Amino acid sequence: MAASETRQSIVAAADDLFYENGFDHTSFAQVAEVVGISRGNFYYHFKTKDEILDAVIEKRLEDRRTMMSQWSSSQETPRQRVAQFIRILLTNEAKIKTYGCPIGTLFTELSKLDHPGEDSARRLFDLFRIWLKRQFELMGHTRDADDLGMHILARSQGVATLANAYPNEPFLKNEVQQMLAWLEALEASGNT
Repeated sequence: MAASETRQSIVAAADDLFYENGFDHTSFAQVAEVVGISRGNFYYHFKTKDEILDAVIEKRLEDRRTMMSQWSSSQETPRQRVAQFIRILLTNEAKIKTYGCPIGTLFTELSKLDHPGEDSARRLFDLFRIWLKRQFELMGHTRDADDLGMHILARSQGVATLANAYPNEPFLKNEVQQMLAWLEALEASGNT
């Protein structure tokens, strides 16, 4: 495996393990085992766990940018794009019920650890916040676009947290339907 492929494999494995086990509970040895490399080879690519964290956050940012770009090109209207954001809860329902939201759980853990990576992790929320704000502006809600974006971001994070806390209850689908109905009503209400 080429060095760049090995590095990408390490970052992908660390991304999954940070999500499933948490940043603090994931070791170099676990990542190396998943990738199938020696610890020496691992240290060639990353000297510290914080270097891996930075690479994982950059990967998550790039993955989300790609996802939002796909939504922008596949959905004709801003309302349809925001609906795609809301429906991601359904797309990732099984993982959310098991592990929570990958962005919310990472940020919360880093915040509890008072880890310097907290600011970098916040960039994941900022990415969604700015994108949602832009969609609401395009819907004509220029004065309150940021508030509306934060409302959807906050509600989706709350739904993900409670779906993780109560994985056997069917409320996630109901919450998604309510958010979609709210979005439709918002569009029908006109510009603000």
